[in-house]
Amino acid sequence: MIKVLVCDDHPLVRQGIKQILADAPDIALVGEADSGPEAVRQVRAFATCGGIDVVLMDIAMPQRDGLDVLKQLKGEFPKLPVLMLSTYPDRQYAVRSLKLGAAGYLNKSADSEQMTGAIRKVAAGGLFITSAVAEQLAGAIGAGKARGDETPLHERLSHREYQVFRLLTAGRSVGEIAEQLALSSNTVTTYRSRILDKTGARNDVELALYAVQAELV
Repeated sequence: MIKVLVCDDHPLVRQGIKQILADAPDIALVGEADSGPEAVRQVRAFATCGGIDVVLMDIAMPQRDGLDVLKQLKGEFPKLPVLMLSTYPDRQYAVRSLKLGAAGYLNKSADSEQMTGAIRKVAAGGLFITSAVAEQLAGAIGAGKARGDETPLHERLSHREYQVFRLLTAGRSVGEIAEQLALSSNTVTTYRSRILDKTGARNDVELALYAVQAELV
């Protein structure tokens, strides 16, 4: 039996996943978490009594986003497969998730067979990626081998810089970003300066325009 922990802050999403997994005789949903910290707490708790086989982790989470939690889980439990879930277009987070150690990336629009198939694959030690994500990953690898100036500007951002970048392009203020990411306003301002420098944008408006042109929003 594949033991699964699902982490998503929307009760309806968790209920939908629960119904999908209920029809899979070899998969059992053994835990639910509605925040990143709660997911970490439950993984640690289960580690003392048999462990979890797969974590389904939403990217857009309160308190700490899914990618932050992914980094922590891979640091503490490097062999634990984490399958990232998202409503965002694949191009926004798929490659970043895989680079941070995710065992796969699945859009929430996936059907039940694709979800259970993905869980079985990563539980068996495999990597689950769709053909579209595979193309993006190949492109990212190719960009990494190319000259630095050929790499997409947003790919040069660190994980934290990309978090701030996404929130800035969504119209969030420095104060709102600081509160959401549990950072000081000065720290967010520093990240903003680095982002502007790396993308060549002069202000938030140009930054938002860049995000649109790069099809990131």
